[in-house]
Amino acid sequence: LETHRRGPIEVVSRMHIRSLTDLRMVYTPGVAEVCHAIEKDPSAAWDYTGICDRVAIATNGTAVLGLGNIGVLPSLPVMEGKASIFAEFVNISAFPILIETEDVDTFVETLVKIASGFGAIQLEDVAAPECFEIEDKLKERLKMPVFHDDQHGTATVVMASLINALKQTNRDPKKSTVVMLGAGAAGIAISKVLIKYGIGDIVVFDSNSAIYRGRTEKMNPYKEQLAEITNKANFKGTLAEGFVGKDIFIGVARPNMVSKQMVASMAKNSIVFPLSNPVGEISKEDAFEAGAAIAADGRDVNNALAYPGIFRGALDARAKEINLNMILAAAKAIAAMAPENKLLPDILDREVHRKVANAVKEVAMG
Repeated sequence: LETHRRGPIEVVSRMHIRSLTDLRMVYTPGVAEVCHAIEKDPSAAWDYTGICDRVAIATNGTAVLGLGNIGVLPSLPVMEGKASIFAEFVNISAFPILIETEDVDTFVETLVKIASGFGAIQLEDVAAPECFEIEDKLKERLKMPVFHDDQHGTATVVMASLINALKQTNRDPKKSTVVMLGAGAAGIAISKVLIKYGIGDIVVFDSNSAIYRGRTEKMNPYKEQLAEITNKANFKGTLAEGFVGKDIFIGVARPNMVSKQMVASMAKNSIVFPLSNPVGEISKEDAFEAGAAIAADGRDVNNALAYPGIFRGALDARAKEINLNMILAAAKAIAAMAPENKLLPDILDREVHRKVANAVKEVAMG
């Protein structure tokens, strides 16, 4: 608790106001010249305001870490912690925006009305499936990056981990198969990035069953889209049957849903990522005992490796969006910085965040 007393972030002036002349330059009347410049050319705001370094972290507190729907005020320490990481690693000023509503349109309208003061928006801890609709609607209405970190930040770091895991087990991505447990925010985003990278096939399970073409029970438009791009054989069996012969398991669902027998039924030298927090779908120890060559859990795969550099790169490029190509570039940059025989680099290594930012900027600028 003491670490968070009075919060970990503050606003600090970049200008030293030591005289009345300084004050008049920073504020009125000197600031009028800047106002007129922006009035004539709105893009001048990127040069003469802090928009170039400013991100809104927006939440409604409906899916906070492993805590669930705890509301906006209890979620504030999470947003402040993320803002602190932004400032520390990539010199971005991020501001928590707490929106006390579970209504999609109210949430969207609120952000649309305040978006002009920011260079990008990070959505955080918004429950599925509303998070998909919110992100889609904001992308339609705003000409700036909108990035749901629980989806895309997680997907980026999982992809980076998998790139190195595939190399360490001598696997061809195109011939590799995945069983995924969880079809919420993270599961759907991870699936899309894996497909973009070229993974051979993915069978995704939600709490009901495998997701397949033609399934009608407990589906939504986002799961229907997922069914069209995964599960090539339209597999309809049980979760245990879905593990048989698979090269990779990725779990973003609930604790203790996977047995050692399931892992043992996978291909030789399997890759097992039980990522649910705070307890994984299976422990790493049990996964190794069952024959996994590589195992990583939610403590190993931290999306703070991804989002600072992704936003820094997008802002530096003045990008209008953060797309799959930028996310994949970030994942490859992270993977390339990992020490030999490790899946991921040190999250405290500033050079990692700089490399991610440069990779994202390069793709964004074409």
